Amino acid sequence: MFLDDRKMSILRAIIDDYIDTAEPIGSRTIARKHELGLSSATIRNEMADLEDMGFLAQPHTSAGRVPSDKGYRLYVDQLMTTKDLTIEEIQSIKTALEVKINEISQLLRQASIIMSKITKYTSMAVTPEMKKGELKAVQVVPIEPGKALIIVVTNTDSVKNAFVKVSESISADFLIRLSNILNVKLSGLTIEEINLPIIREIEKEMGFSNEILYPILNGVADCINQIDSSEVYLDGTTNIFNYPEFRDVAKAKEFLHILDEKEVLNKLLTRNDDSSRIKIHIGTENELALIKDCSLVTTSYSLGNIVIGTIGIIGPTRMEYPKVISSMNFIREKINQEINRIVGGNTNGSG
Repeated sequence: MFLDDRKMSILRAIIDDYIDTAEPIGSRTIARKHELGLSSATIRNEMADLEDMGFLAQPHTSAGRVPSDKGYRLYVDQLMTTKDLTIEEIQSIKTALEVKINEISQLLRQASIIMSKITKYTSMAVTPEMKKGELKAVQVVPIEPGKALIIVVTNTDSVKNAFVKVSESISADFLIRLSNILNVKLSGLTIEEINLPIIREIEKEMGFSNEILYPILNGVADCINQIDSSEVYLDGTTNIFNYPEFRDVAKAKEFLHILDEKEVLNKLLTRNDDSSRIKIHIGTENELALIKDCSLVTTSYSLGNIVIGTIGIIGPTRMEYPKVISSMNFIREKINQEINRIVGGNTNGSG
């Protein structure tokens, strides 16, 4: 059956009202609230057609209709109108992200917080895997006899450290010399480029046995592994309780269980392709059955033209999509600007 302009207008009105009220929408409500020039009887007939076509559902015989996942999909793709952020919301985002943060992970932490605050849903942000990040500095600091601190810094000013046990015979001068050699050999390399031949070169240059060097080199490797793995930031987990469809305890528990599984969230977010466009998975479109009552909205952020990570919003299918999309687009733009400032500043030696 052809979906003409009249059906489109009625479907848009039903979804807009249902997003606002969470109550099934009847034909009289549409006739009263929206100037469509149609009687409630005509609207009722059109709603019956929309239900037959799979765009609406009727939860109870005497109740009004609610949107189906198919209805939301058509709404998102063709029917919804854009919604601009308010001046206050724009200023809140700028204040949160333009605070001269000098580490990408801190920036993503802030982005997750402000996304949740603006949208009123649960926000997620995945930090980039820094396999292509360059090492900026390596320092080995003596702490006490038999103990040293390894500090590794990347070109994005991500800092990781590890304590290691070393031979008590190792002097502070040795550790200073080793730090200098590590910086010469490793600085400017990506994490992927640090391999066994380079480690062998360091061993040869230092002229010490493997037993002495290995604990320190293992400490460097541990710091690199910390940098290499991405983190998932999560904010607004309890926001879901503000929506009546999640007042069912079992459903709320399922949702919170998913949020506890950081590996699952990482997979959900990193399904986004290598583009900056917004991706929306509605209800049963989600591969994970436990979020079949949710919508997941994701987009990627970039360093230059290279996609390096993902941000996302998860909430009920009755989501205020125009607000979420405009928020995420603006936040992504600010993240991209700040990442390029951070990395650009490091490149210019001012980070």
